[in-house]
Amino acid sequence: MKQTPRRIKLGLMLQGAGGFMNAWRHHRVPVDASVNVSWYRQLARQAEEAGLDFLFVADGLHINEKSLPHFLNRFEPLALLSSLTAVTQRIGLAGTISTSYSDPFTVARQLASLDLLSNGRAGWNVVTSPLAGSARNFGREHPEHGQRYQIAGEYIEVVQGLWDSWEEDAFIRDRQSGVFFDANKLHKLNHQGEHFTVEGPLNIQRSAQGQPVIFQAGASESGIRLAAASADAVFTNARTLEEAQHYATRLQQEAQMAGRQPPGIFPGINPIIGATLAEAEEKYQYLLSLLSLEQALDYLGRFFDHHDFSQYDPDGPFPDLGELGQNSFRSTTDQVKRQATEENLTLREAAYRTALPKGDFFGTPQQVAETLIRWVEQGAASGFILCGPVLNEALEDITRLVLPILEARGYWYQDDRSTLRERLEIPVRPNRYTQARSRLQQAERSAC
Repeated sequence: MKQTPRRIKLGLMLQGAGGFMNAWRHHRVPVDASVNVSWYRQLARQAEEAGLDFLFVADGLHINEKSLPHFLNRFEPLALLSSLTAVTQRIGLAGTISTSYSDPFTVARQLASLDLLSNGRAGWNVVTSPLAGSARNFGREHPEHGQRYQIAGEYIEVVQGLWDSWEEDAFIRDRQSGVFFDANKLHKLNHQGEHFTVEGPLNIQRSAQGQPVIFQAGASESGIRLAAASADAVFTNARTLEEAQHYATRLQQEAQMAGRQPPGIFPGINPIIGATLAEAEEKYQYLLSLLSLEQALDYLGRFFDHHDFSQYDPDGPFPDLGELGQNSFRSTTDQVKRQATEENLTLREAAYRTALPKGDFFGTPQQVAETLIRWVEQGAASGFILCGPVLNEALEDITRLVLPILEARGYWYQDDRSTLRERLEIPVRPNRYTQARSRLQQAERSAC
């Protein structure tokens, strides 16, 4: 018996003009898109009207003169997302916060506030901050790769514990009796761990979805283990179906070992769509014309601790970099080096391919729709996050040209559910204290 298709879930990554580093030069976007709140509000409203499931804002804590234009001047994620609660009603709002350079109590409070402001639409993308330069902005030592993920695991444990400080019905607010809350339903965390000591309780109640959704994006072995143990959903930068399937298999294996259902997988995609292949190629060539070799080399260098690739012959083989990049964007640097070796790429080819990949989502609306379906049907994705390359163009093309095809095939429909957990089909995480009380009461009834 043929199975009914499942609705493909979609998010939009808000990153200024788009995921392409020189998207700000595109004639259809404002040059100040990264700090233009009207631009973000317009995109948020369009995405919600189209039926997309969530918005996502990435972040970083270190810049230099070679950083991407969008990174040089951008909003802090939670500040931007909080402003978007006023112009949206159903779409989820997820933002990046580092576990290496922030404090659990503050972050728990900020995210719980966003969750309450949005009526249960908040999500947290947990990152460990790969760039060593971040440490110099906080007066700290940059933890090595494995230690960053150990810290993150305990950090998530603390934050989720703080989110359970208040049971759902703790606030009585009875004017007649003068009772504001039930003290038996307020709980201190009293966490004492290897990296954090946090007493609690948190000074804000739970939201309509209980707790914010936990996203994670690490693709290294440490990152996959953290995602399998803690995440509700994951982002991946897999560029081919085979890479995405391999990632999904590893994640499922780790989740089984952790005794959990595997998180949903959301590959980031940069669709370039034309009514014909020639039109898609024309769009690609226009974007390519906005990118110099120097900029492409700088973009590539960011993943390798801002390594200076201009010192090499661009038409020579990709240089042997040894272990460079292993303590930063490890999964990406491993991927770049592997592709350069397997496909015998020159440095120029590797740089342009990294800065502006065509990828699997290039072509006509029918081709892109078929690719989306194939990735989902073959276990590589639960949904996708649109990253660009130019945000408004990608959003319009997906909405106008691709979604009608998915809808006709049964893979898309408007979803009116209003919490992020509902939209992503992630169960509500019950309050641990309410759950414990319920188990105790059941045991007492069984003993009678």
